[in-house]
Amino acid sequence: MDADQIRVAAERLRHAERTGDFIEPLRRSDEGLSVDDAYAIQQLNIRYRTDAGRRKVGSKIGLTSLAVQKQLGVDQPDFGVLLDDMAYGDGQAVPWHVLNQPKIEAEVAFVIGKDVTSLNPGHLDLMNAIEYVLPALEIVGSRIRDWDIGIVDTIADNASSCAFVLGSRPVKLTDVDLRLCGMVMERRKEVVSLGVGAACMGHPVNALVWLAKTMAARGAPLQQGDVVLSGALGPMVSVRPGDVFDAQIQGLGAVRAVFDDAEV
Repeated sequence: MDADQIRVAAERLRHAERTGDFIEPLRRSDEGLSVDDAYAIQQLNIRYRTDAGRRKVGSKIGLTSLAVQKQLGVDQPDFGVLLDDMAYGDGQAVPWHVLNQPKIEAEVAFVIGKDVTSLNPGHLDLMNAIEYVLPALEIVGSRIRDWDIGIVDTIADNASSCAFVLGSRPVKLTDVDLRLCGMVMERRKEVVSLGVGAACMGHPVNALVWLAKTMAARGAPLQQGDVVLSGALGPMVSVRPGDVFDAQIQGLGAVRAVFDDAEV
C-alpha cells in the first residue's frame, strides 16, 4: 500500500470509531494489505490521537492463544498501543460511548520499573525490569463489522483495543506463580470465563518477552512506567450495557469492571 491508501484506511477506522458505523474488513477492501501496512495504519491513528493531546502509557499484546492464532492463520502474537484515555480504575464506570462492539477478557498487567535497553532482551532482562504485576480486565473492541477480522484487520485497528481496567494492589513477580495462577471471571456472580496463566503463550512472561523483542527491533523499546497487558488468560465474553464483571486471579487478587447502563 502507498501512503495515501494507508491514510484513507486510517481515516475509515477513525470514522467507524467515532460514529459506530463499522466497516467491512480491510483485508477485503484493501487488496495487498500486509502486516507492515497494518502497523503503519495503527501508528498513524495513534499519532493522530497523541497530536490531539493523548499520552501513550503502554502496550497490549494480542493473539497470545494458539487456538486464536490458528483461527486467523498466524504464528505469532500482535500488539497495540495503550493511551491514557483508555485507562479506568478498579470499579470505575466505563462509559458505553467509548466502546465498539465490546468484549472483555481477564489478563495480567505488567508494570515496567526500568528501561529495557537490550537490543535483544531475554527472560532475565524482563524479569529484572518488572516492578510489579496487577490483575487487569481488557475491554477489546472492533471497528470491523461483526468482528469479522483477520490478522491485518486487528493490527490496523490497534489490536482491537478499547479500554482497560487495572487492579489496585501491586504484587511482586517473586510472590506469584503466573504460569499456574487460575482465573475466574464472573458477570454478576455468574461464572463466564475460566483460565490459567499458562494459556498465555505458556507463561505471561513469555508474551512480555516477545513484545520486548518486537518493540526493540522496531526502535521503540519498553520504558520505565509502561503498562503491558499480557493477553487473555481465558475466553473473552461479550459486554452489554449495565454489566458488572469481577475477575479473580490466584495470587494477584481481584479487579472489577463496571459499565454504564445506557448506550448514549
